[in-house]
Amino acid sequence: MQMLMQEQYDYARIHRTDVPLQIMKPATNINLDEFLWSEDPNIKEILLTSSSLEDARRSLFLYLNQLEWSLLNGERKLHPLIEAVARDAIRVFKNIIAPRNEKLTGYSALYHLWRLAKDGQTAAKEVDEGFVYEFKHLFKAINGRPDIYPAKYAEGLEQVDFNRIKGREAGVARSNYLDELAKRVKEYLKRYPSGLDPKVVEKRRENVKRILEVLGGSMDDWRDYRWHFRNVLKGRRGIKILQDLVRLDEDDVKALVDALEYKVPFGVTPYYLHLFDLDAPWSRDYQVRRQVLPPLHYVKTMIEHREEREYYFDFMGEHDTSPHPLITRRYPMVAILKAANTCPQICVYCQRNWEIVTAMDPEGIPTKKLIDKAIDWFAEHPEIRDVLVTGGDPMILSDDTIEHIIKRLSELDHVELIRIGTRILVTVPFRITDELAEMLGSYIEPGKRVVTISTHFESAYEVTPEVAEAAFKLRRNGLMIYNQQVYTFWVSRRFETVALRIALKKAGIDPYYNFYPKGKWETKDYLVPVARMLQERKEEARLLPGSFRTEEPVFNVPRLGKNHLRAGQDHELIMIRPDGRRVYLWHPWEKNIQLVDPYIYTDIVSIKMYLDKLQEVFGEDPEDYKSIWYYY
Repeated sequence: MQMLMQEQYDYARIHRTDVPLQIMKPATNINLDEFLWSEDPNIKEILLTSSSLEDARRSLFLYLNQLEWSLLNGERKLHPLIEAVARDAIRVFKNIIAPRNEKLTGYSALYHLWRLAKDGQTAAKEVDEGFVYEFKHLFKAINGRPDIYPAKYAEGLEQVDFNRIKGREAGVARSNYLDELAKRVKEYLKRYPSGLDPKVVEKRRENVKRILEVLGGSMDDWRDYRWHFRNVLKGRRGIKILQDLVRLDEDDVKALVDALEYKVPFGVTPYYLHLFDLDAPWSRDYQVRRQVLPPLHYVKTMIEHREEREYYFDFMGEHDTSPHPLITRRYPMVAILKAANTCPQICVYCQRNWEIVTAMDPEGIPTKKLIDKAIDWFAEHPEIRDVLVTGGDPMILSDDTIEHIIKRLSELDHVELIRIGTRILVTVPFRITDELAEMLGSYIEPGKRVVTISTHFESAYEVTPEVAEAAFKLRRNGLMIYNQQVYTFWVSRRFETVALRIALKKAGIDPYYNFYPKGKWETKDYLVPVARMLQERKEEARLLPGSFRTEEPVFNVPRLGKNHLRAGQDHELIMIRPDGRRVYLWHPWEKNIQLVDPYIYTDIVSIKMYLDKLQEVFGEDPEDYKSIWYYY
């Protein structure tokens, strides 16, 4: 029966992202013979001598099978790690030229390779440089020459040969090697100061004085979360104050003005503004600025689709996973209660930008009656053990309203975990008062029910003494705090997330999830290739102690939920598009439970585009990321 189901499966049913071709940088300036075909002249010969595309496909499969067999039978004497890379690359190459995947994606990388072999520079006008770079590295890998070792930060370091030296001598040599490796990582970490660093703390004290002077507040006001809520910078007044306090680029001002005119959500709290480098933009505060200052592309796209906004920007398909008002459910034992559809501050890449109207929007607060009906729904579903109270940001609600929600949920015996999803620790940490922390902690019953906080810190620059103080209040009352970083371009430099993990642990917050950003076209300026997250986890996070890297990197599959990125068996690289972007087939979490349709996702940026942007914006050396091509 299952075989019959597979034979009859209609691949057109598979969901996919609908993303346009990127503006290409044609590969006409690349000498194909020197740069590409020299890595494997046999492939060029196969393509040149093939009478048709299908003939080329069959011959390439035979060639790749021969390469694979030479590895499996031990003919090619490669280091086991190099051999593993070669075998992975052969598998991926076969996937990319498979007819099934051409049908699934609507593209044929083989066709463009065939054209490059036969028509050279003429065909190079039809593909991006990133396309050629992808195949250069595939050719290198399948032939056992991947450009991986050593990593730039490990150049010149000599590993200990345990076959040559043993005992204490080996232990000392290994320790010396590890000391040097750690020192080199420390040099990277100096690029990413924490908000806990004394010099940063002092600079921000001056920022507070300037902000209070403009807004007409006192230091007592500054520590009062209600004052921050009342003085959220939005609308014309907010833009004017930003211009008075912060050096803004011309494009940033235009984006803010257009956002205001066309009702694109925007808002920033005074507290978060004090994290800016007010007089030296983009020096250290690029992560902070890009959290709240929408790029022009984002605003233009939001404007273009404003009439269909409710569905066009709903990447996760929440309309299709909401069984009741205010509730989203994608898993058997957990569901979301959206207790507020507004925030004190708007994250540009917000998953729910399709329903958030503006910061601190009174219309975004559901009535008590609506919230109670949603909790009644939870009462009717005893299968649910974990309730995530989120939004928006539920911490903008009054203490009484928050307690009402927590109390009602705690009365449901089947609810064993109540999570509060909030960014208030980042945007207004003063909201965590002693009274609020004590109230939340009072609903914890050891052995029966836990209350926790899930938050979103993006960079070490956001972790401040005020954050540590708020976190301590929560932890003192028994609440655990977990961080979910959204891994955007602006926090993706070498060891940047390592700096965040260290700062979080010092503040008493545990890393929990590392999210691949929602692959939404309007946020293309924030997106990284999937391969960069895989690289970060393996090469950077792994150097930290285990208790510092407790988070799991995940990709959210629309309508279905989280796919673990490290689980290589749960996603496939199936195509390279002519603009150099990779296309993946994501398997659902129900993979081994039910036959659920997978999902096709196209990287919003190619690896080459990403590396070029790192170099342009930050002056990064692409060589420092050279192994990224070999993460599939």
